[in-house]
Amino acid sequence: MATIWVHDLDPFLPYLQFSETWGIRYYGLAYVLGFFSAYGGLIYLRKKGMSSLNADQEGSLLTWLILGTLIGGRLGYCLMYDWEKTVADPISIIAFWDGGIEGMASHGGILGVVIALILFSRKHHLLVWELFDNLALLAPIGICFGRIANFINGELWGRATNGEWGVIFPGAMDGIPRHPSQLYEALGEGLILFLILWWVRNRQPFVGLTSVVFIFVYAKARIICEFFREPDEHIGYLWGGATQGQLLSIGLLVAAFGLFFYLVRRQAVRGEK
Repeated sequence: MATIWVHDLDPFLPYLQFSETWGIRYYGLAYVLGFFSAYGGLIYLRKKGMSSLNADQEGSLLTWLILGTLIGGRLGYCLMYDWEKTVADPISIIAFWDGGIEGMASHGGILGVVIALILFSRKHHLLVWELFDNLALLAPIGICFGRIANFINGELWGRATNGEWGVIFPGAMDGIPRHPSQLYEALGEGLILFLILWWVRNRQPFVGLTSVVFIFVYAKARIICEFFREPDEHIGYLWGGATQGQLLSIGLLVAAFGLFFYLVRRQAVRGEK
């Protein structure tokens, strides 16, 4: 029995669309919910004795996280996924006034947050690995909201199914049932990743392990989900049939292994002392 659903969700919140292109979108709401979830999570971790931040620092850190996520995500997309347009028209990076801004990259957002946390830790003389661990634990919540918003927007759709089931995304303009890959990513990069990290964070033998597990599991989940996701039309498939997202995630896997051995070695050296 065929189970096919035609995507007809409105990307704007009800009664909050002011013109054909302007209004309050679920995508923007996902960012707001993600940031406030991180803020609430930091307060919870402090009360549980898992964070050394005080209340003022938590509020300040939220601002740094917002800037790191938005700037890193936008620049990441422009440099990793839309290089030619960015070189030809650099102002397109910030051309929000004519609808020119289109695209955010999660890999760029992660890098932006990492840089923001390093700078924040130096400014306030905090242990950067503790910040990494706590934000790694909370990040999947925002990622989950973002992927659900991608599905509501009807963007970043999946590859074709066998035709007996799937979702027809009007934006694809081919009427083919496709995998709801956005929801796969919300599950793998969001909920499952969060549960794994929560288990690790409460048992980790040394600081930094939660961060490494985040990088590793996120990368693995992204690589798997990309097998069900249609690659960007202007990029297509790359080396060996891999997508841009998979190649970037392979880089994250390498980084995770390198950081793991670095942290183990550092722990061993400190143990010897």
